Amino acid sequence: MSICTKRCLFLLERCRNMKQLKQSHAQVITCGLGQNSFALSRLLAFCSHPNFGCPTYGWKIFEQIQEPTICIFNTMIKAFLLKGELNKTIEIYKYMLKIGMYPDNYTLPYVLKACARLKSCNLGELVHGEILKLGFLIDIFVGNTLIAMYTAIDNVEAARLVFYEIPCNCVVSWTVLISGYAKRGDVYEARLTFEECPVKDRGVWGSMISGYVQNNCFKEGLKLFRQMQMAGIDPDEAIFVSVLSACAHLGSLDIGIWIHRYVEKLRMSMSVKLGTALIDMYAKCGCLDIAEELFDEMPQRDLICWNAMISGFAMNGNGSKALQLFNEMQSTGIRPDDVTFVSMFTACSYAGMANEGLNMLNLMCNLYHIEPKSEHYGCIIDVLSKAGLLEEAKNIVQNMPKSSVPSEEAIAWRALLSAFGNHGLVDLAEAAAERIVQLERHSGAYVLLSNIYVAAGKHDNARRIRKKMKSQYIDKVPGCSSLEINGVVHEFIAAEKTHPQLVRIHELLETINNQYDYSADVIHVSHN
Repeated sequence: MSICTKRCLFLLERCRNMKQLKQSHAQVITCGLGQNSFALSRLLAFCSHPNFGCPTYGWKIFEQIQEPTICIFNTMIKAFLLKGELNKTIEIYKYMLKIGMYPDNYTLPYVLKACARLKSCNLGELVHGEILKLGFLIDIFVGNTLIAMYTAIDNVEAARLVFYEIPCNCVVSWTVLISGYAKRGDVYEARLTFEECPVKDRGVWGSMISGYVQNNCFKEGLKLFRQMQMAGIDPDEAIFVSVLSACAHLGSLDIGIWIHRYVEKLRMSMSVKLGTALIDMYAKCGCLDIAEELFDEMPQRDLICWNAMISGFAMNGNGSKALQLFNEMQSTGIRPDDVTFVSMFTACSYAGMANEGLNMLNLMCNLYHIEPKSEHYGCIIDVLSKAGLLEEAKNIVQNMPKSSVPSEEAIAWRALLSAFGNHGLVDLAEAAAERIVQLERHSGAYVLLSNIYVAAGKHDNARRIRKKMKSQYIDKVPGCSSLEINGVVHEFIAAEKTHPQLVRIHELLETINNQYDYSADVIHVSHN
């Protein structure tokens, strides 16, 4: 190897940005290495870097290569995949097949990931056929990526068939399949798959715990976490984040504190994800001082971290602190998203800051160009109604764009119905309830309207609404709350008269109610 060649290859290894790469590329051409496979692969490898590279420049180099190798093809496919240019990824793969070159066990996972992100079942099945034809299903990496592709396009049945076709499944195969069921919301099948797994490592346990938490099965997630500890498996960061999320939703402060101490005992570094989970847990459990202390100590903060702290102040009624933190976030260059504004509207509602709420709406729409969703409309209506600005709230609801999902539009109308009820405006409440019924079949509007009638002394109307619910088989969803006692979370359900054990009691109450006051129609019975 000549001195010039060595120098060129050395320069390629030392590149730190595209300017340096272009200079090195010029040296490569000058030294006569323009078609050298190793030099070209190094050039393209840098172009494929997700942060410093440029796939477009890499494509120009690729087009000049007379006989590209499979390694060079793989580099280009990876480059466009990492940059999110998925159609270009598929285009290069098709070109490779067109010129008669066969993919290898590196090509196929890249292409499968592109199919998964494109949500293209047809493309995925074509690649699956190519895998079978070339015999790559015996490759565990290809097989696992194929399972992941099918779960990403919500075809868990196909994923399971592939799972059983793979000659030798590893723990990753089980983890991907469990996660696929959990993502679809089928925690029952996920748990059955989990129980079938012969060897459960940290990833398998974590996928099932995460699956429970993602599907709001928080108590089950905590129970499985305890079982994992009894099995002698040490949790990782992802498992801690899932368990802390369960604690936050259940208000299980004791377990959350124990996990915090466990993290400190393990001397685990406080990453953005773990720190955010702790902040969210403490904030939702009412320990704002600890949450704020953790937030201030965070070495790095992303948008989700800021949102967690702002939401904490909002849900605990500290609107001024939430507003202060929002302004601080903006000054650091973090751009708020739709979740941020939901928290800010909530903060303005709890603190009675109607003007600030309207300013937030203006900021959201005109500065950040974020289209308000049903949640935003519901929150801003609540802000305005608490300030007595019912006409403004009514105008916002009537002028909001029609949603393709009726239940989303109904959220804003329910907020308006509640506002009218709080101010005793029965006629306007009736009109709002009528609109809600047109949008969705839900007990909420009927129950709200019934309560409004009772508050206004119109018990005949309230009775009529209840009978209408009964005739149309619309049941009121029972309320549910949780309480932690000595580290154990207990759930309490407010049972309606449709509860099997209370039907006879309510029949007797209804008989009495026909003679006396209708307000005794509903009994709320709490039980463990």
